[in-house]
Amino acid sequence: MSDNKGGFLAVLRRPSAKYSLLTLLVVGFFSGVFFWGGFNTAMEATNKLEFCIGCHEMRDNVYQEYKQTIHYSNRTGVRAECADCHVPKDWTHKMIRKVQASKEVWGKLMGTIDTKEKFEEHRLRLAQNEWARMKASDSRECRNCHSFSGMDVEKQKARASKMHKIAQDDKKTCIDCHKGIAHKKPKNMPEEPDDD
Repeated sequence: MSDNKGGFLAVLRRPSAKYSLLTLLVVGFFSGVFFWGGFNTAMEATNKLEFCIGCHEMRDNVYQEYKQTIHYSNRTGVRAECADCHVPKDWTHKMIRKVQASKEVWGKLMGTIDTKEKFEEHRLRLAQNEWARMKASDSRECRNCHSFSGMDVEKQKARASKMHKIAQDDKKTCIDCHKGIAHKKPKNMPEEPDDD
């Protein structure tokens, strides 16, 4: 038994005939830091507005709509960009979303939405997918900037104040009421019942 331990410790002390364990650990550590830094830099680059509108499908369609909204231009100068609404901030959910987004890359490569007409044909499905994702996460990305607890409903317009109070009581999430807040609603969208 002690021979096995001695053999194991000997391998740890000298796992390679050519390099010491310390050398392998140091090289492994710095390689890991380099890989993680490169990976994280690449992930962050894909969250930039320039990356998102790098293909004409986004630049010519939803980006033009977004530029007409309060999320793009407002009195305070705070701008929510694509990743603020479409990519979670925490690492686990961000990686899940990045994997899901690979379907969008596949759609780009296959030409599924490469013209305005094709984009409009698929807009309802794309919007419904995004709305379902946001609802499932309790509008997590919206809540990075907005929260019921941070709202002063007394300073809101009467209708907004009323609807936010109802939403809180009914445990609604942002996307339940705010579809089309940064992009046009699909033309073929089914009517939703009015909650008034």
